[in-house]
Amino acid sequence: MSYSADNERYSKGANYRRCGRSGIVLPEISLGLWHNFGGVDRLENGQAMLRYAFDQGMTHFDLANNYGPPPGSAEENFGVIFKKDFLPYRDELIISTKAGYLMWPGPYGEWGSRKYLLASLDQSLKRMGLDYVDIFYSHRPDPNTPLEETMMALDHAVRSGKALYAGISNYPAELTKKASAILKDLGTPCLIHQPKYSMLERWVEKGLLETAAEEGIGVIAFSPLAQGLLTDRYLDGIPEDSRAAKSWGYLREDQVLPTIEKARKLNMIAQERGQSLAQMAIAWLLKDQRVTSVLIGASSVEQLSDNLAATKNLSFSDAELAKIESILQD
Repeated sequence: MSYSADNERYSKGANYRRCGRSGIVLPEISLGLWHNFGGVDRLENGQAMLRYAFDQGMTHFDLANNYGPPPGSAEENFGVIFKKDFLPYRDELIISTKAGYLMWPGPYGEWGSRKYLLASLDQSLKRMGLDYVDIFYSHRPDPNTPLEETMMALDHAVRSGKALYAGISNYPAELTKKASAILKDLGTPCLIHQPKYSMLERWVEKGLLETAAEEGIGVIAFSPLAQGLLTDRYLDGIPEDSRAAKSWGYLREDQVLPTIEKARKLNMIAQERGQSLAQMAIAWLLKDQRVTSVLIGASSVEQLSDNLAATKNLSFSDAELAKIESILQD
Protein backbone atom coordinates (compact mmCIF):
# COMPACT_ATOMS: atom_id res chain seq x y z
CA MET A 1 0.00 0.00 0.00
CA SER A 2 1.39 3.40 -0.96
CA TYR A 3 2.04 5.91 1.78
CA SER A 4 0.93 9.52 2.06
CA ALA A 5 1.87 11.36 5.24
CA ASP A 6 -0.89 12.55 7.53
CA ASN A 7 -1.75 16.15 6.66
CA GLU A 8 -2.26 16.86 10.36
CA ARG A 9 1.14 15.54 11.43
CA TYR A 10 2.35 18.89 12.77
CA SER A 11 -0.82 19.66 14.70
CA LYS A 12 -0.95 16.49 16.81
CA GLY A 13 0.93 17.95 19.76
CA ALA A 14 4.53 17.04 19.03
CA ASN A 15 6.87 19.48 20.74
CA TYR A 16 10.25 20.60 19.40
CA ARG A 17 13.29 21.95 21.23
CA ARG A 18 16.15 24.12 20.04
CA CYS A 19 19.32 22.07 19.51
CA GLY A 20 21.97 23.98 21.43
CA ARG A 21 22.50 27.42 19.92
CA SER A 22 21.83 26.25 16.35
CA GLY A 23 19.00 27.01 13.97
CA ILE A 24 17.73 23.42 14.22
CA VAL A 25 14.94 22.13 16.42
CA LEU A 26 14.39 18.44 17.14
CA PRO A 27 11.27 16.64 18.34
CA GLU A 28 11.34 15.93 22.06
CA ILE A 29 11.22 12.24 21.15
CA SER A 30 13.23 10.90 18.19
CA LEU A 31 13.25 7.40 16.72
CA GLY A 32 16.42 5.31 16.79
CA LEU A 33 16.97 2.35 14.47
CA TRP A 34 19.54 0.58 16.65
CA HIS A 35 17.22 -2.40 17.17
CA ASN A 36 14.31 -3.91 15.23
CA PHE A 37 15.34 -2.59 11.80
CA GLY A 38 18.10 -5.05 10.89
CA GLY A 39 18.30 -7.99 8.53
CA VAL A 40 16.97 -10.33 11.24
CA ASP A 41 13.82 -8.22 11.66
CA ARG A 42 10.61 -7.86 9.64
CA LEU A 43 10.90 -4.96 7.20
CA GLU A 44 7.13 -4.40 7.29
CA ASN A 45 7.22 -3.83 11.04
CA GLY A 46 9.99 -1.24 10.76
CA GLN A 47 8.12 0.43 7.90
CA ALA A 48 4.95 0.65 9.99
CA MET A 49 6.85 2.25 12.88
CA LEU A 50 8.55 4.83 10.64
CA ARG A 51 5.25 5.75 9.01
CA TYR A 52 3.51 6.10 12.35
CA ALA A 53 6.37 8.15 13.80
CA PHE A 54 6.34 10.66 10.97
CA ASP A 55 2.55 10.89 11.06
CA GLN A 56 2.87 11.97 14.71
CA GLY A 57 5.32 14.76 13.87
CA MET A 58 8.46 12.81 14.74
CA THR A 59 10.93 14.21 12.21
CA HIS A 60 14.22 12.71 13.36
CA PHE A 61 15.42 9.19 12.50
CA ASP A 62 18.80 8.10 13.88
CA LEU A 63 21.07 5.36 12.50
CA ALA A 64 24.70 4.23 12.54
CA ASN A 65 26.85 2.29 10.10
CA ASN A 66 26.91 -0.84 12.28
CA TYR A 67 23.23 -1.04 13.21
CA GLY A 68 21.61 -4.36 12.36
CA PRO A 69 22.40 -7.15 12.71
CA PRO A 70 24.17 -7.76 10.44
CA PRO A 71 26.06 -4.45 10.46
CA GLY A 72 24.80 -2.11 7.76
CA SER A 73 21.41 -3.81 7.39
CA ALA A 74 19.48 -1.15 9.32
CA GLU A 75 20.72 1.49 6.89
CA GLU A 76 19.90 -0.78 3.95
CA ASN A 77 16.38 -1.39 5.22
CA PHE A 78 15.89 2.28 5.96
CA GLY A 79 17.01 3.04 2.41
CA VAL A 80 14.35 0.71 1.00
CA ILE A 81 11.64 2.32 3.15
CA PHE A 82 12.89 5.84 2.47
CA LYS A 83 12.76 5.38 -1.29
CA LYS A 84 9.27 3.93 -1.14
CA ASP A 85 7.69 6.21 1.47
CA PHE A 86 9.71 9.25 2.45
CA LEU A 87 11.47 10.56 -0.65
CA PRO A 88 8.86 13.33 -1.13
CA TYR A 89 9.38 14.40 2.50
CA ARG A 90 13.18 14.50 2.57
CA ASP A 91 13.33 18.20 3.46
CA GLU A 92 11.08 17.60 6.47
CA LEU A 93 13.38 14.97 7.95
CA ILE A 94 16.51 14.97 10.09
CA ILE A 95 18.40 11.77 9.25
CA SER A 96 21.59 11.01 11.15
CA THR A 97 24.23 8.32 11.04
CA LYS A 98 27.51 7.58 12.81
CA ALA A 99 30.86 5.87 12.43
CA GLY A 100 33.26 4.71 15.11
CA TYR A 101 32.62 1.08 15.96
CA LEU A 102 33.84 -1.96 14.00
CA MET A 103 32.33 -2.05 10.53
CA TRP A 104 34.76 -3.95 8.28
CA PRO A 105 37.96 -6.01 8.83
CA GLY A 106 41.44 -4.60 8.84
CA PRO A 107 43.05 -1.56 10.47
CA TYR A 108 40.80 1.00 8.71
CA GLY A 109 37.40 -0.40 9.67
CA GLU A 110 36.73 1.30 13.03
CA TRP A 111 37.61 4.13 15.45
CA GLY A 112 38.22 7.72 14.33
CA SER A 113 40.71 8.09 11.52
CA ARG A 114 39.89 10.39 8.61
CA LYS A 115 40.07 7.42 6.23
CA TYR A 116 37.59 5.36 8.21
CA LEU A 117 35.08 8.13 8.95
CA LEU A 118 34.84 9.44 5.40
CA ALA A 119 34.80 5.98 3.80
CA SER A 120 32.09 4.94 6.23
CA LEU A 121 29.99 8.00 5.42
CA ASP A 122 30.19 7.20 1.71
CA GLN A 123 29.08 3.64 2.41
CA SER A 124 26.20 4.83 4.62
CA LEU A 125 24.92 7.22 1.97
CA LYS A 126 25.01 4.44 -0.61
CA ARG A 127 23.15 2.01 1.65
CA MET A 128 20.44 4.56 2.43
CA GLY A 129 20.21 5.98 -1.08
CA LEU A 130 20.80 9.52 0.18
CA ASP A 131 22.80 12.44 -1.19
CA TYR A 132 23.52 13.66 2.33
CA VAL A 133 22.70 13.06 5.99
CA ASP A 134 21.63 15.87 8.25
CA ILE A 135 23.95 14.86 11.09
CA PHE A 136 27.14 12.81 10.91
CA TYR A 137 28.60 11.68 14.23
CA SER A 138 31.91 10.46 15.47
CA HIS A 139 30.41 7.52 17.36
CA ARG A 140 33.13 7.24 19.99
CA PRO A 141 36.45 8.91 20.80
CA ASP A 142 39.57 7.21 19.48
CA PRO A 143 42.49 7.13 21.95
CA ASN A 144 44.97 6.45 19.14
CA THR A 145 43.92 9.12 16.63
CA PRO A 146 44.60 12.83 17.23
CA LEU A 147 41.34 14.57 18.10
CA GLU A 148 42.15 17.16 15.44
CA GLU A 149 42.14 14.47 12.73
CA THR A 150 38.74 13.15 13.76
CA MET A 151 37.20 16.62 13.97
CA MET A 152 38.76 17.64 10.64
CA ALA A 153 37.07 14.61 9.07
CA LEU A 154 33.70 15.78 10.43
CA ASP A 155 34.42 19.27 9.13
CA HIS A 156 35.25 17.83 5.70
CA ALA A 157 32.02 15.79 5.68
CA VAL A 158 30.05 19.00 6.20
CA ARG A 159 32.04 21.10 3.72
CA SER A 160 31.70 18.38 1.06
CA GLY A 161 27.92 18.55 1.37
CA LYS A 162 27.62 14.93 2.50
CA ALA A 163 26.46 16.05 5.95
CA LEU A 164 24.80 19.26 7.10
CA TYR A 165 25.93 19.15 10.73
CA ALA A 166 28.62 17.47 12.83
CA GLY A 167 27.97 15.57 16.05
CA ILE A 168 29.80 13.45 18.60
CA SER A 169 28.67 10.51 20.71
CA ASN A 170 29.99 8.89 23.89
CA TYR A 171 32.61 11.62 24.44
CA PRO A 172 33.35 12.54 28.09
CA ALA A 173 32.93 16.15 29.19
CA GLU A 174 36.55 17.30 28.90
CA LEU A 175 37.01 15.73 25.48
CA THR A 176 33.70 17.25 24.38
CA LYS A 177 35.01 20.68 25.28
CA LYS A 178 38.22 20.12 23.30
CA ALA A 179 36.33 18.71 20.30
CA SER A 180 33.96 21.67 20.37
CA ALA A 181 36.85 24.14 20.37
CA ILE A 182 38.49 22.44 17.37
CA LEU A 183 35.26 22.38 15.38
CA LYS A 184 34.57 26.04 16.15
CA ASP A 185 38.04 26.97 14.91
CA LEU A 186 37.37 24.99 11.73
CA GLY A 187 34.11 26.85 11.20
CA THR A 188 31.85 23.82 11.70
CA PRO A 189 30.43 24.04 15.23
CA CYS A 190 29.42 20.81 16.97
CA LEU A 191 25.63 20.60 16.73
CA ILE A 192 24.87 17.79 19.13
CA HIS A 193 26.18 15.17 21.55
CA GLN A 194 24.56 11.75 21.83
CA PRO A 195 25.33 10.14 25.20
CA LYS A 196 23.86 7.10 26.90
CA TYR A 197 21.60 8.54 29.58
CA SER A 198 18.80 7.11 31.67
CA MET A 199 17.66 6.79 35.26
CA LEU A 200 20.08 3.86 35.52
CA GLU A 201 23.05 5.48 33.72
CA ARG A 202 23.75 9.04 34.84
CA TRP A 203 27.38 9.80 34.05
CA VAL A 204 26.34 12.77 31.90
CA GLU A 205 25.26 14.62 35.04
CA LYS A 206 28.91 14.78 36.14
CA GLY A 207 29.93 17.58 33.82
CA LEU A 208 28.71 16.70 30.33
CA LEU A 209 25.31 18.42 30.51
CA GLU A 210 26.98 21.54 31.87
CA THR A 211 29.69 21.46 29.21
CA ALA A 212 27.16 21.01 26.41
CA ALA A 213 25.14 23.98 27.67
CA GLU A 214 28.26 26.16 27.91
CA GLU A 215 29.36 25.18 24.38
CA GLY A 216 25.91 25.58 22.86
CA ILE A 217 25.69 21.88 21.97
CA GLY A 218 22.41 20.00 21.96
CA VAL A 219 22.06 16.72 23.86
CA ILE A 220 20.09 13.72 22.61
CA ALA A 221 19.95 10.83 25.08
CA PHE A 222 20.12 7.26 23.79
CA SER A 223 18.98 4.15 25.68
CA PRO A 224 16.58 6.25 27.84
CA LEU A 225 14.76 3.06 28.82
CA ALA A 226 18.01 1.16 29.50
CA GLN A 227 17.21 -1.19 26.58
CA GLY A 228 13.87 -2.08 28.15
CA LEU A 229 14.84 -2.32 31.81
CA LEU A 230 12.81 0.82 32.51
CA THR A 231 9.62 -0.62 31.05
CA ASP A 232 7.06 -3.13 32.29
CA ARG A 233 8.70 -5.85 30.15
CA TYR A 234 10.90 -7.23 32.93
CA LEU A 235 8.85 -6.59 36.06
CA ASP A 236 8.11 -10.31 36.37
CA GLY A 237 11.33 -11.70 34.86
CA ILE A 238 12.63 -12.17 31.30
CA PRO A 239 9.96 -12.91 28.66
CA GLU A 240 10.92 -15.33 25.89
CA ASP A 241 10.31 -12.72 23.16
CA SER A 242 12.20 -9.90 24.90
CA ARG A 243 15.45 -8.22 23.85
CA ALA A 244 17.32 -9.90 26.71
CA ALA A 245 16.25 -13.29 25.38
CA LYS A 246 17.71 -12.67 21.91
CA SER A 247 21.12 -14.20 21.26
CA TRP A 248 22.14 -11.25 19.06
CA GLY A 249 21.04 -8.50 21.45
CA TYR A 250 23.10 -6.15 23.61
CA LEU A 251 21.06 -6.80 26.76
CA ARG A 252 22.10 -9.75 28.91
CA GLU A 253 20.30 -11.63 31.66
CA ASP A 254 22.87 -10.55 34.27
CA GLN A 255 21.97 -6.91 33.51
CA VAL A 256 18.25 -7.49 33.99
CA LEU A 257 17.97 -9.40 37.24
CA PRO A 258 19.62 -6.83 39.58
CA THR A 259 17.33 -4.02 38.36
CA ILE A 260 13.94 -5.72 38.61
CA GLU A 261 13.21 -4.57 42.18
CA LYS A 262 14.08 -0.95 41.38
CA ALA A 263 11.91 -1.08 38.29
CA ARG A 264 8.99 -2.39 40.32
CA LYS A 265 9.27 0.48 42.80
CA LEU A 266 9.62 3.05 40.03
CA ASN A 267 6.62 1.53 38.29
CA MET A 268 4.49 2.23 41.37
CA ILE A 269 5.39 5.94 41.16
CA ALA A 270 4.63 5.95 37.43
CA GLN A 271 1.20 4.45 38.05
CA GLU A 272 0.48 7.15 40.62
CA ARG A 273 1.37 9.72 37.94
CA GLY A 274 -0.94 8.06 35.43
CA GLN A 275 2.00 6.97 33.29
CA SER A 276 3.66 3.74 32.24
CA LEU A 277 7.17 3.20 33.59
CA ALA A 278 8.58 3.88 30.12
CA GLN A 279 6.68 7.16 29.88
CA MET A 280 7.95 8.29 33.27
CA ALA A 281 11.55 7.35 32.43
CA ILE A 282 11.37 9.47 29.25
CA ALA A 283 9.67 12.36 31.05
CA TRP A 284 12.35 12.24 33.77
CA LEU A 285 15.01 12.97 31.14
CA LEU A 286 13.00 15.68 29.39
CA LYS A 287 12.40 17.58 32.63
CA ASP A 288 15.91 18.98 32.06
CA GLN A 289 15.79 21.64 29.33
CA ARG A 290 19.43 20.90 28.46
CA VAL A 291 18.19 17.64 26.95
CA THR A 292 17.11 18.47 23.40
CA SER A 293 15.59 15.11 22.55
CA VAL A 294 15.25 11.57 23.83
CA LEU A 295 16.10 8.82 21.36
CA ILE A 296 13.82 5.83 21.72
CA GLY A 297 13.80 2.41 20.15
CA ALA A 298 10.57 0.48 19.65
CA SER A 299 9.54 -2.98 18.54
CA SER A 300 5.97 -2.13 17.53
CA VAL A 301 3.67 0.75 16.68
CA GLU A 302 1.87 0.16 19.98
CA GLN A 303 5.09 0.52 21.96
CA LEU A 304 6.02 3.64 19.99
CA SER A 305 2.62 5.17 20.68
CA ASP A 306 2.97 4.49 24.40
CA ASN A 307 6.40 6.14 24.49
CA LEU A 308 5.25 9.23 22.59
CA ALA A 309 2.57 9.82 25.22
CA ALA A 310 5.33 10.59 27.73
CA THR A 311 5.34 14.24 26.64
CA LYS A 312 1.83 14.75 28.01
CA ASN A 313 3.26 14.99 31.54
CA LEU A 314 6.85 16.20 31.92
CA SER A 315 6.47 17.89 35.32
CA PHE A 316 7.54 16.28 38.59
CA SER A 317 6.84 17.40 42.13
CA ASP A 318 9.75 17.74 44.53
CA ALA A 319 8.34 14.80 46.47
CA GLU A 320 8.26 12.60 43.36
CA LEU A 321 11.82 13.49 42.44
CA ALA A 322 13.02 12.76 45.98
CA LYS A 323 11.26 9.41 46.01
CA ILE A 324 12.67 8.46 42.60
CA GLU A 325 16.16 9.48 43.72
CA SER A 326 15.95 7.37 46.85
CA ILE A 327 15.03 4.33 44.75
CA LEU A 328 17.82 4.93 42.25
CA GLN A 329 20.42 5.42 44.99
CA ASP A 330 19.31 2.38 46.99
